[in-house]
Amino acid sequence: MNLIGIDVGGTNFRVGVFSGADLLDEKRFEADFSLLCNTKSSVEAQSAIVATISAAIAGALERFPDIAAAGIGFPGFIDPETMRIKSSPNLPNLRDVDIATPLASRFGIPVVVENDALAAACGEHALGESSSLIYMGLGTGVGGGLVLNGNPYPGENGVAMEVGHIIVAPGGRACGCGNCGCLEQYASASGVVKTYLELAGAHLSAKEIAHLAGGGDPESLRAFDLAGEMLGRALSHIQKVLDISHVVIGGGLSASWNLMEKSFRESLEADLVPVLRGKTQVRVSKARDRAGMLGAARLALKNRDGAEF
Repeated sequence: MNLIGIDVGGTNFRVGVFSGADLLDEKRFEADFSLLCNTKSSVEAQSAIVATISAAIAGALERFPDIAAAGIGFPGFIDPETMRIKSSPNLPNLRDVDIATPLASRFGIPVVVENDALAAACGEHALGESSSLIYMGLGTGVGGGLVLNGNPYPGENGVAMEVGHIIVAPGGRACGCGNCGCLEQYASASGVVKTYLELAGAHLSAKEIAHLAGGGDPESLRAFDLAGEMLGRALSHIQKVLDISHVVIGGGLSASWNLMEKSFRESLEADLVPVLRGKTQVRVSKARDRAGMLGAARLALKNRDGAEF
């Protein structure tokens, strides 16, 4: 059985066709949903997003006509009952939007929509490492997902594991969620950019800052140190609630994990209660940017057949 898994980001999305955990086909599409949602109404944004994803699904179906279902990992708060996108801190103006129904109607296949970080957590879980895991995705923002005893856990209102909005710096930087001092304002790619701008007075991309850090530039190193420190602080609080041994770090910024790991581990161990120190196993994603697609496909299978992960 072939399944489509779609991983949606702010400026692009990826579409993968899977048979089990095997990736048969992958396409990347440029689509600035962030700009779209900043400049258009919710209804206009919904229409444009559906049209863009629809064209990508149509192309996949031309290559693989036997696709049985599609799963979409989407950044935002997803209602676990209706799959409607209630809101998205990094995609403003998107409110109570349904993209699953029009896509399912057009193609005649089941379509499931879930939070992108939860989809990535499911993708990592599909690699078969442990029955429970925490996923933290460091991209434009910071997302989180939880697989608990083999089952994805979205929460009763679809807001479980919104780790990017844990407040790690009270009164700190303003966040798109409406609060200040959230984790994603420091430990995301955009957070690193903001820290470097404050320290060095220059606006560079996270990739450029990582390159400078690799050469020993002190402001760049401090920007990544702060990202790691804040991430460790947030995870220490998450562990006091969940006590899950396996933690996976993914997202584009995880490519610079070597620049964050030391301050991350120091902060994590310092802020944990003593009984939990040394118990958390943290690794960088094995699937990298394919975890979200794989997890979305697995969620589509679960939604279609009630299949176990």
